[in-house]
This record gives sequence, C-alpha cells and structure tokens, in this order.
Amino acid sequence: MRRKLPADLTPTPASPGLRVRSGTKYTSSQGDYLCRCGDEDHANGDANVKALVDRYTDHKKTCEGR
Repeated sequence: MRRKLPADLTPTPASPGLRVRSGTKYTSSQGDYLCRCGDEDHANGDANVKALVDRYTDHKKTCEGR
C-alpha cells in the first residue's frame, strides 16, 4: 500500500516549490516542481529526480518570477 503525501506538500500555483519523495524497495523516487512563472516538471527514478532538482535549482537562479 502506498502512502499519499498530504496535499499541502504538493506544489500548486498558490504555493509553488519543489517536492521530492524518496523511493522504497517497492517504489521509485518521485519529484515535482512548479514555479511562479508557470514552469513545471515531474520525474520518477533516482537519476531523473536528481536531474529535476538540478534543473529547478538552475531555473530559480535566472527566473524572473521568483
């Protein structure tokens, strides 16, 4: 059985940001981000989530909507 994260941790237009969920031996890690400018992305798997975090970090450095 998979536990769902509380809705308040998921990025929304009113509360943008980054969410990362680690995987277990039965599930893969997951990540989402949403920026105030409208940029968003989602990833599954350790390598893809790490790349997502790197993209989010780079985006926040140059985004005008921060």
